[in-house]
Amino acid sequence: MQVTETQNEGLKRAYEMMLTAQELDDKVNAKLAEAQPEIEMKGFRKGKVPMALLKKQFGQRLLGEAMQEAVDEAMNKHFEDSGDRPALQPQVEMVGAEDWKEGDDMKVTMTYEALPEIPEVDFSGVELERLVVKADDAAVDEALASLAETAQDFADRKKGSKAKEGDQIVFDFVGKVDGEAFEGGAAEDYPLVLGSGSFIPGFEDQLIGVKADEQKDVTVTFPEEYGAENLAGKEAVFECTIKAVKEPKAAEIDDELAKKFGSEDLAALKSQVSERLEAEYAGAARQVLKRQLLDKLDTLVSFDLPPSLVEAEAQQIAHQLWHEEHPDVHDHNHDKIEPTDEHNKLAERRVRLGLLLAELGQKAEVEVTDAEMTQAIMNQARQYPGQERQFFEFIQQNQQMQQQLRAPIFEDKVIDHVVEQAKVSEKEISKDDLQKAVEALEDE
Repeated sequence: MQVTETQNEGLKRAYEMMLTAQELDDKVNAKLAEAQPEIEMKGFRKGKVPMALLKKQFGQRLLGEAMQEAVDEAMNKHFEDSGDRPALQPQVEMVGAEDWKEGDDMKVTMTYEALPEIPEVDFSGVELERLVVKADDAAVDEALASLAETAQDFADRKKGSKAKEGDQIVFDFVGKVDGEAFEGGAAEDYPLVLGSGSFIPGFEDQLIGVKADEQKDVTVTFPEEYGAENLAGKEAVFECTIKAVKEPKAAEIDDELAKKFGSEDLAALKSQVSERLEAEYAGAARQVLKRQLLDKLDTLVSFDLPPSLVEAEAQQIAHQLWHEEHPDVHDHNHDKIEPTDEHNKLAERRVRLGLLLAELGQKAEVEVTDAEMTQAIMNQARQYPGQERQFFEFIQQNQQMQQQLRAPIFEDKVIDHVVEQAKVSEKEISKDDLQKAVEALEDE
């Protein structure tokens, strides 16, 4: 196939590819000759069907295959010879496709934007500051108090006390619709924390203020979308007998609390809490360090950007931000969102850094291992309890989802690779200062 360059401006490329009718016919004949030994047809022995008959029977279908293969071969050879890497899938169009007929030459145009050449970067002069936060006694005590809250128990309130939101009541109840008790609407010695939302809307609110040994009828209406069809939208009366009113009581911070959380004693729990806090601080500090590095890289290198990538990224940014400002709109049935100058500027930064990190990772032979991908999939699968297996199968069959999971892992590994080559100093700061540094990232 003859290939002629028709445009080479900046990163824009355009080519015209010509495949003669004879070349197409030769490809079809080659395909028929390859398949002939295995073809059987009524009236002929296997492998003895005449070529003319085969061409009449299969020629049209093979002609389409030959055309596609010829274009693919020409494209692959072009990219191999030129060294170009297209920013997006090249646009390929057949010239005069509506008038083309068998026996005509085939002319195809191919246009694309090439990825730019990324300049070499010396990271030895890049200076970064890693923030370090130690878990002090106050932070550990605060975390232990939070654990104690989650392990809270309930103790009887003084006799005659009224139940408050957050209190636990122990009660018997029988639910009736039109005076008839219904299945699943009764229980004895049921512990209910008021305000937990365990029961249908309006139920718990009516029990605030009850006392032990009190009888109270609670009238509620089941939601229209309630799971049991015989109750959906119906009004029900629950006859309640309050047996106890209990107030929440945080667990004591002692060895018993430690054992509830799988530690041998309080000292061991404190050590685990300290390690967990410092791991959280280190994770937050890494985000600050990563932003420092990306900011420096953004000013350290400069190269042409494929307009199509910038435009696509700006559209995505504008669309995402619009939906964040309009959380009630869950579909895409809205007016076209035009990116602003700010969106375009952010898009340029993201594309520039994305291309740079991809190039650095390729040169450093950074790879995402199967184990790392499996861990990432498992982390995502935990969001779908009971459907983990289906989620795994979905990911295995979806290349786009795999790429979405692989991309941040790859990026983090490239960031680590670059940080290793930079000059990194450490600065110990307080937890509050680290929090301010993280909040500053979110504001930018």
